[in-house]
Amino acid sequence: MEDFWVFALWALKTWLCLLIGLIMVPAMFGFSLGISEAYMNILVKTLEWATLNIQKVTDERTLKPSASNGLIQREDGSMEKELEELRSSRPKPPVGGDFALSDCFYFTRKGIESIVEDEVTQRFTSEELVSWNLLTRTNNDFQYISLKLTLVYGIGIFVRYCILAPLRITLAFIGLSWLVIGTSAVGLLPNWRMKFWLSEWVHVMCYRICARGLSATIRYHNRENKPQKGGICVANHTSPIDIVILCNDGCYAMVGQVHGGLIGVLQRAMVRSCPHVWFERAEMKDRHLVTKRLTDHVNDKEKLPILIFPEGTCVNNTSVMMFKKGSFEIGATIYPVAIKYDPNVGDAFWNSSKHSMVNYLLRMMTSWALVCNVWYLPVMHQQEGEDAVQFANRVKSAIARRGGLVDLQWDGGLKRSQPKVWFKEEQQKQYSSMVVGDDSSSHSD
Repeated sequence: MEDFWVFALWALKTWLCLLIGLIMVPAMFGFSLGISEAYMNILVKTLEWATLNIQKVTDERTLKPSASNGLIQREDGSMEKELEELRSSRPKPPVGGDFALSDCFYFTRKGIESIVEDEVTQRFTSEELVSWNLLTRTNNDFQYISLKLTLVYGIGIFVRYCILAPLRITLAFIGLSWLVIGTSAVGLLPNWRMKFWLSEWVHVMCYRICARGLSATIRYHNRENKPQKGGICVANHTSPIDIVILCNDGCYAMVGQVHGGLIGVLQRAMVRSCPHVWFERAEMKDRHLVTKRLTDHVNDKEKLPILIFPEGTCVNNTSVMMFKKGSFEIGATIYPVAIKYDPNVGDAFWNSSKHSMVNYLLRMMTSWALVCNVWYLPVMHQQEGEDAVQFANRVKSAIARRGGLVDLQWDGGLKRSQPKVWFKEEQQKQYSSMVVGDDSSSHSD
């Protein structure tokens, strides 16, 4: 029995030494030994081989239709443009505006399309894939294709759950523990330049360890546009991991509500060394207080840029939904950032209505990897005569274009709540004007 415990202790020491020497130390100082790159090359070649095998089978037999193609083939353009083209192809009625009885067919079709496949609900479900990525979380799930593919799938389960998952959980535990210990220790120092430098170094180092714990491959573009102190960084939001992705390349001041439990421990430790902006639940409802604290922060050019996700909820990385206007009302310099994940190696979207935080993190740690592109966009300022809503929409459109995402006007809050009365009335007015069309002939009589 003693021999067993001696062997177990030796194995644990060896495991920790390899973990620290091959992963943690390179992550702490921002360089790589090439292990992650080699793993990604093997993974890409394996998935390409699996895709070719699946395509061969699909040539011989018809698989069930994939939801990734959508139930409805929508035409590009707005309803207004479609209706205008439809009405231009027929003679204009002498009275009663542009409306004709045949328009009912068009509005009925659009209504059925919206019910079957609306633009809001599908943004809160995982992005479906064209080809199976050997994970039982995509549209096709596991299906027997061939013996070779089944063996590879089985080996993949062993690798993900028996090798990668323990490694990633260990790294996440070390990263979060070091974040609490490091920030608490730095918080004891006097407010000198050295304290702020150490605080940024500890934050970035811990986030890099956590990123390695997800086998994250992150490509940063246009680094000359990185957010600077005294500004606000705004980005599209897919999951809590967005914070790890961005802070892997620089330090930010976080904004959010005070929590309890593990998140509360992290918040209290982080704020000791860095001026993050945490609000109590009651304070979040006081817009004037929130605006004042954000304004005070950005006016201090020595403080870190604030990181905000204006959508207010996680979207499945296929689109960008309405930005809340709060962060655009204080007249600060805005640094837009576009984040786009590759769903072929792992689904980064957090469906908080379906999965708890712990369940989501376990799913991420048993995925193949995390591949992400981050684009730093040129700095943006509020233009003369432009209100906060228009400024927010302009920034949102720029992020959507750069990230290759769909630009939607819908509020992400519809994920959990009913539309507001004023929003319904606006939609009704817009719909009424489309139904009637140009009624100038009736007014001229």
